[in-house]
Amino acid sequence: MTKPVNLRQYRKQKARRDKAETAATNRVIHGTPKALRDAAAAEAARRQAELAGKKRD
Repeated sequence: MTKPVNLRQYRKQKARRDKAETAATNRVIHGTPKALRDAAAAEAARRQAELAGKKRD
């Protein structure tokens, strides 16, 4: 026979997991210095421009 599940505790655990996941992504986004964010954006733009230049019509 299976054990009964307390849905209130399950919901709380899920909320904690979701909150921790959101916090982790926010730490990555807001924890990087502006210079690194700008450098990453410039690199992405350079790659995109390089791909666009190699595109065939």
